[in-house]
Amino acid sequence: MTSHHSHDSHGERLLDIDGVELCVETFGDPAAPAIVLVAGASASMLWWDAELCGRIAADGRFVVRYDHRDTGRSTCWPPGRPTYAYRDLAEDVLGIVDALGVERAHLVCQSMFGGIGLILGVDRPDRVASLTFVSTSTGADDLPPPADDLAMPAEPDLSDPAAVAEYVVAGARACSGGSPYFDEAAIRALVERDVARARNYASTLVNHYAIGFDEPSRGGFGDLTAPTLVVHGDHDPLLPPAHGEALRDAIPGAELLVLKGAGHDVPRAVWDDFAAALVRHTAGGPT
Repeated sequence: MTSHHSHDSHGERLLDIDGVELCVETFGDPAAPAIVLVAGASASMLWWDAELCGRIAADGRFVVRYDHRDTGRSTCWPPGRPTYAYRDLAEDVLGIVDALGVERAHLVCQSMFGGIGLILGVDRPDRVASLTFVSTSTGADDLPPPADDLAMPAEPDLSDPAAVAEYVVAGARACSGGSPYFDEAAIRALVERDVARARNYASTLVNHYAIGFDEPSRGGFGDLTAPTLVVHGDHDPLLPPAHGEALRDAIPGAELLVLKGAGHDVPRAVWDDFAAALVRHTAGGPT
């Protein structure tokens, strides 16, 4: 007989959300406060590591990770021809929490898809218990550009899986900003799993960048009312730390957690700090 910990994964499942299949995996007690982990552009759920999900769930949270459209096992569109809008990706989050019976969720939104948290936080505050923005930006014109030495790789031959994997690993390496925590072997293993698991990895690489950005219909960052945590690596070369500071300053009452030694991602070495801050931030009620 094996012991079953409540923070273990409940397995992947495909949910039909308005005719789109979205692959979702949950960890922990469904009655606990729900945290939805929203990955960045071109990132499937695998980029929110299962071990990190389990660690957060073990602290009394119901953790949800999922494959965006055009990533992982979720529905894909032809490469370069997505017919959905940015707002549809935000609505997907509501569809998922509806399917899971969650009234209000804590949203953790990474990189380009910080905009999902912005849209839902401004337009659907009734559904958002708190917001956490990871490695993202207000997008203001006066913020510093990517680091001069950010050497992003050239587009690969999409028909060559090895070249594609090499391209994604090289991109992750560049986005780590020289972080001492960059673990090339671990990233390579993740990317190989990601490529093997995807319905169409060519779509994964290009489609999120082919959709236009939608603004909330009711305002901007200054109109967010949910308690907000901003998390930013001090080595982030893509969105230098000033982006995280600008985000904190733009959102009423927001707090900033700087992950020392981290680039544009959340490497294993900072999981303890990140998970502890997230658990504190999602505890709810007066502090």
